[in-house]
Amino acid sequence: MKKIEAIIRHYKLEDVKNALSAIEIHGMTVTEVRGFGRQRGHKEMYRGAEYTVDFLPKVKLEVVVVDDDCTKTVESILENARTGEIGDGKIFVTDLSEIVRIRTGEVGEEAI
Repeated sequence: MKKIEAIIRHYKLEDVKNALSAIEIHGMTVTEVRGFGRQRGHKEMYRGAEYTVDFLPKVKLEVVVVDDDCTKTVESILENARTGEIGDGKIFVTDLSEIVRIRTGEVGEEAI
């Protein structure tokens, strides 16, 4: 089982969600986050004063899938979140050793 975390732009969330639903990936967690990568934020002007915006708003999408669905899930996120501009985000894939559904006590793939 894999946990896929994607940091994407806010306005791409709906596209990614619809694309994941189309490949029958249904459960996900979405969190509003702030951060920066290589670009280190950007400068803006407000009332004639320049200031630096260090932490940019993004969306963190978390999806847990069986190993067989990992590649198509990552490809779907890439395809639908990419704009080609700096700040498109990142995807992190980690192995999960155990999953337990709290309500039923199911363990492993049945808990997904």
